[in-house]
Amino acid sequence: MCRAKSRSPNVVAVNSNGSDRYGRDVLSGPRRSSRPATPEVVAERDLVVEDAASGFCGAVVGFERSYDGEFVRLEDRRGLTRIFALRPAAFLIDGAPVTLTKPVPRAPAAPTRTASGSRTVAGQRARVARASRLFVEGVHDASLMERIWGDDLRVEGVVVASLDGLDNLDEALAEFEPGPTRRAGILVDHLVAGSKESRLTERVGEHVLVCGHPYIDVWEAVKPAAVGIKAWPRIPRGTDWKTGVCVELGWGTPRDGWRRVNNAVSSFRDVEVPLIRAVEELLDFVTAAE
Repeated sequence: MCRAKSRSPNVVAVNSNGSDRYGRDVLSGPRRSSRPATPEVVAERDLVVEDAASGFCGAVVGFERSYDGEFVRLEDRRGLTRIFALRPAAFLIDGAPVTLTKPVPRAPAAPTRTASGSRTVAGQRARVARASRLFVEGVHDASLMERIWGDDLRVEGVVVASLDGLDNLDEALAEFEPGPTRRAGILVDHLVAGSKESRLTERVGEHVLVCGHPYIDVWEAVKPAAVGIKAWPRIPRGTDWKTGVCVELGWGTPRDGWRRVNNAVSSFRDVEVPLIRAVEELLDFVTAAE
């Protein structure tokens, strides 16, 4: 049997015309393509492209994802939509092949206003608490204060304290001991002429400011539209107002009702003007003490 002699790896067989009979040297590295790279184009909404394979032409209206990859949805001028895989050089723009890429989600812009409507102070840390303080009737009032004016309170260093009922006002003020640089602001529900609330706040002493709103409870200071009702129901005297409201509206217990009210408030636009005016006046009063 005749065997071919092994060829030295450094020897290249050539044809009679001088060309390489066995092709290029496999050890010489990868061959570089002479074709230009297909440009990548971000598939922004309403960008008009053509699917190179089918000729379907339409505007980008969205993206979809499945088990076999990412797809772009195109809509033609007649409103017909189709999806196409996002593959290299699969689309044409003005007859030239392109590779479509999904847009990178943009980070949401930093808010310029707080929930109270105040201008946001960038990089501001919470201030050390002032000596002055804001008092509210209960935890629901305090919670709404935080939801709307929380950023302002931290910037100004104002602490909000709950009285657990206006009947405890005298005791709280005696313990707090208001003074020229230690003011007390009191936010009161149902502060109208002849009410129990007006009588309890007639003589609060110097360095104390009482502001309030006409609503029976701070719930009622939330706009009805914010909680999805036409109006707050009228509750007969002698019936606990929150309990009566929850019964009339089918909200369950007052705890269930409070969750609805609290979750409905995201900014000052969700509450009535008298509450906003009272809180802003109190903030000005306690922060002017220093």
